[in-house]
Amino acid sequence: MANYREENDSMGVVRVPEAAYFGAQTQRAAENFPISGLRLPHGFIHALAMIKRAAARTNARLELLPKDVADAIVQAADDVLDGRMDDQFVVDVFQTGSGTSTNMNMNEVLSSRANEILTGRKGGKSPVHPNDHVNLGQSSNDVIPTAIHVTALVKLHGRLHPALEGIQAALEEKAEAFGEVRKIGRTHLQDAVPMTLGDEFSGYARQIVLVRERLGDTEKRLAELALGGTAVGSGLNTHPEFAARVITELNRMTGLAFREAANHFQAQASQDTAVELSGVLKTMAVALIKMANDLRWLASGPRCGLGEINLPSLQPGSSIMPGKVNPVIPEAVIQAAAQVMGNDVAIGVGGQGGYFELNTMLPLIAYNLLQSIDLMASGAEVLDRKCLAGVTANRERCAANIEQSLALVTGLVPHLGYDQAAAVAHEAYQSGRTIREVVRDKGLLDGETLDKALR
Repeated sequence: MANYREENDSMGVVRVPEAAYFGAQTQRAAENFPISGLRLPHGFIHALAMIKRAAARTNARLELLPKDVADAIVQAADDVLDGRMDDQFVVDVFQTGSGTSTNMNMNEVLSSRANEILTGRKGGKSPVHPNDHVNLGQSSNDVIPTAIHVTALVKLHGRLHPALEGIQAALEEKAEAFGEVRKIGRTHLQDAVPMTLGDEFSGYARQIVLVRERLGDTEKRLAELALGGTAVGSGLNTHPEFAARVITELNRMTGLAFREAANHFQAQASQDTAVELSGVLKTMAVALIKMANDLRWLASGPRCGLGEINLPSLQPGSSIMPGKVNPVIPEAVIQAAAQVMGNDVAIGVGGQGGYFELNTMLPLIAYNLLQSIDLMASGAEVLDRKCLAGVTANRERCAANIEQSLALVTGLVPHLGYDQAAAVAHEAYQSGRTIREVVRDKGLLDGETLDKALR
């Protein structure tokens, strides 16, 4: 059986697992919120540890913390950042709306580990106190919004941007490779006028370019951090230089360019930037769904569908039909994108949770926003490496589809007029002949003019 230790908090005695670094407040939160079994992701926890690390160093330099206490907190934060303490963050995503439970989980883990470093015994509140020392100059109300922004921007630069660069390059490469492959265009799922397969892929590449531009614009606001506002945005109980110095330290640690919020009341009362970022991620999800659907339609068949491109075969596609191979990567990406669109709804509702001086749906926003970034990064990577890399053109099928299309008659309008061209299309459809055959059989144009018009 597990061993327990007893700890006191403001509500009395609570039993905490002996192996735990967290304390009474975290234990109460873990017991009170067994709602989903979901936890905030490690990336968020590590960003929170970075903030605490930077705060300890800053408070020591401001002579607000003894150097040995600050050094122990820094070492404890490094243990969290190295992943050694991941199992100590036990609070459910669905908790108090400010994220106070998660903030105190971090404060208790760091103080407990710091006490172990200084005294050889973990736990307790001396010589390092979770509130007085680890949380010095901070409030959950400014730290959790700060952690959301820090984690999101770190993920964008570390994961999503490289994934977008990769898929953009892959699409541009295919656009160039397929530049001479003529095929029939389609509107309303009906035959339209000819184009090239390269044209089609160039459109997908441009969608990714625009996603990257939208992200870059949003990042300007994501770089603003709420840190320094403490309880309501007024900065009560924090040093006037605290936020700027901590943010400088965060910039050194991440290599990014965070800055203090222009208005702390806005930064804590609203989560508009998170909502905005989620909207960009939803836009990317819609773009990936469009591409993935087009890819599986263009590859449909292989004999009774469009069959204009070939997708790489990755796994057997049916438990009953031998030899069937399905477009598994596009289908997986579509499902991931659908999840991001659902997350956007939750984040939008969460953004409405700003009542007076605090948004109280911060954990919900954090969980869904960070999941959306990861899903879009993974979706782009998988679509790039396991699908686009192996796409080839079925040139013969593309050429045959053009020749069979009734939409070719559009090129004859300057020569025959709209009404006569429509009659040609109708006769071709009724007789099962091609446009070329009808025009040639009726002697409406000489061969050279006909070839030029249809080309």
